[in-house]
Amino acid sequence: MRLIALFCLLLAVNGHSLASSLGESLYQKNCIACHGADGKGGVGVPLALDSFQAQASDRFLRNTIKFGREGRVMPAFKSLSEDELNALVGYIRTFSSATPPTYSQKPIKGDAKLGAQLYAKNCAACHGAEGLGGKGTGVTFSRPRDLPIIAPALNNAGFLKSASDAMIQKTLQQGRKGTPMVSFLKHGMSKQDINDIVAYIRSFEKNQQRNEIAKDEPYYLEAESSMNLEETVASLKQAIVGKNYRLIRTQNFDNGLVKETQEDKKKVVVYFCNFKLLNEALTVDPRVGLFLPCRLTVVEHKGKVKIMAINPLHLSRFFNNDELNNLCKGMRETYEVIMEEATL
Repeated sequence: MRLIALFCLLLAVNGHSLASSLGESLYQKNCIACHGADGKGGVGVPLALDSFQAQASDRFLRNTIKFGREGRVMPAFKSLSEDELNALVGYIRTFSSATPPTYSQKPIKGDAKLGAQLYAKNCAACHGAEGLGGKGTGVTFSRPRDLPIIAPALNNAGFLKSASDAMIQKTLQQGRKGTPMVSFLKHGMSKQDINDIVAYIRSFEKNQQRNEIAKDEPYYLEAESSMNLEETVASLKQAIVGKNYRLIRTQNFDNGLVKETQEDKKKVVVYFCNFKLLNEALTVDPRVGLFLPCRLTVVEHKGKVKIMAINPLHLSRFFNNDELNNLCKGMRETYEVIMEEATL
């Protein structure tokens, strides 16, 4: 009997160790880039805040990972199994000693119309008039952040699938230390006022908003030129400057990849930038740096000269950020105007 008990104990310890190892591996693969190695945040929200962990149930964490936040940087990890989700949640819990809560899934009764008025007065400044959340990702470039989180989107399918009425209620009642979220009980609201706000937030489910990007966006943009390569490059530079962009450099496409004598002179890249736009885009989502600064490539092939560019709106689809989508839509339109003017 002692041997059996010892075997069961070893099995339980080994199982826990394997689950912990799996959770850490999944976190490093899927989460660390945005939430940081220690869960203190970056592009993503901080997961290590004791106040967050004390209010976020395991169900909330699992559903957040599974469904993500449409249009709000956090992607959906629908391919993870239940065991993987549980292991990942278990690893996230190691960032804090706070006791995880459990919540009833019953709806909270309140007056959504009164809640809308209270929301507009007390919540809209941070969460947005339509509940679409604060702008940007919470990452700043010129100075340290005063607070580690941008207000989340409440009018969001992923949030509403993840957060129970009871969790929203508790957050409103208690606030969240380390974030701009205050305790509304301490700021004069009654419990019924808070319930009315909960009812209003839940009413968002009836009218979900999403800035969808067409799935048929092309991978790249192109325009054919009637001029030779050198004339097209010169015309392209003129069109770029005419749109208030600053030329950065012009180089052969394979510069730095092969010896200078082996560079292909029939593929030329023109780099340019509008620094105001660049700063705005990086503030909205630092990952946009993967396809900035702006660049257009002039290619001569089989007697034809074309100007080509990666379509920023196609790339934007992979970043799950509606605000970034709008910027990339403007970038695509700018590319098209410049390419058209350069090939007239």
